[in-house]
Amino acid sequence: MAMDSVAITADVELGGVDQLLNLQMCRKVMQISEQTPEIVITTPLIEGTDGTGAKMSKSKGNYVGLTATPDDVYGRLMSIPDHLTEPYLKLLTEWTDEEIQLISKRLADGTAHPMAIKRILAGDVVAALHGLEAAQAARAEFTARFSKRSFGDTQNLPVVSLKEHAETSLGTLLSQTLDFAPSLSAIRRIAQHNGLRLISEANGEQHTTPLAEPSVQQTLAAVVTEASTADGAVLYLKAGRKIARIDS
Repeated sequence: MAMDSVAITADVELGGVDQLLNLQMCRKVMQISEQTPEIVITTPLIEGTDGTGAKMSKSKGNYVGLTATPDDVYGRLMSIPDHLTEPYLKLLTEWTDEEIQLISKRLADGTAHPMAIKRILAGDVVAALHGLEAAQAARAEFTARFSKRSFGDTQNLPVVSLKEHAETSLGTLLSQTLDFAPSLSAIRRIAQHNGLRLISEANGEQHTTPLAEPSVQQTLAAVVTEASTADGAVLYLKAGRKIARIDS
């Protein structure tokens, strides 16, 4: 890393605060090489969306992808724990310190609802990445999926064929076919936290069947057969905040 700085005669290097010692070494090696040491600028680390304190990381699955779809970005930001709202406003938006202090005070005294602020946060980030129209569409889609009792109004749900994937294990279907999680282990963790469900919807009414960890190894056909579903019902798979419709 230090030799890279020497090779390009760097003027400025930007990195996270966790790279400060490495960046200081870059300056030292540049000085030894009789170059003017680069200016070092560090940025705060962004805590992962799971709120555990770990930094945002693709390998941990607790990240918001810059190239992700507007719906995915919006949904991931809506799912963050309440305590991440203020730091995310600071690091991911152009809100001023005064505006953030004001909204933090309102959250603390109960005059602002956390979900309402998350909607603004998620909308701002989607708008920055994809534009205002995409942000408005993502908000409408999220509302249709999670704030109503029916999924019938949703427009962009992925669809899996029961006929085509009857013998596919639920874990493989969710992690590989639908890409709802990075691995089978991640799907198991979702199931352990009661986030894996089969939803049957008919006449605007929903019946939810929680899927325990052993279901991850079952085939899609077995999972559907074991669930209690009404005739003519539309079936959905839900893993965390991600949903797919099952077609026959």
